[in-house]
Amino acid sequence: MTTRQITLNTLEPTISAGGIVLLDFWAAWCGPCRRFAPVFEKAAEKHPDIVFGKVDTEAEQELAAGFGITSIPTLMAFRDGILVFAQPGALNAATLDQVIDAVRGLDMDEVRAQVAAQSAPETSR
Repeated sequence: MTTRQITLNTLEPTISAGGIVLLDFWAAWCGPCRRFAPVFEKAAEKHPDIVFGKVDTEAEQELAAGFGITSIPTLMAFRDGILVFAQPGALNAATLDQVIDAVRGLDMDEVRAQVAAQSAPETSR
């Protein structure tokens, strides 16, 4: 599978479809982004069960701002609609594979419990 362009209009349906979604926030003028692009593309071919999306931060400034992107490239990983990883910087192939393996290995029941606990209002004592 190849990567797909993600826009403000396609982001929510892509993430909410479930499974694993990796997003590469990039820009054409960014040298590290250009170096990371072939690594991301090869991973997309190697893992057809994962959605690999690219967000052009120049064209999608509102989307980049909404995620608080201040450094590119930034890689974000979602699983079952939940953001589970975010890190700026170009990764090499081995490190990207480690991220993918870690995201695959998550216990999503535990992740959902942690998310629920963080969003629960604090009780007074």
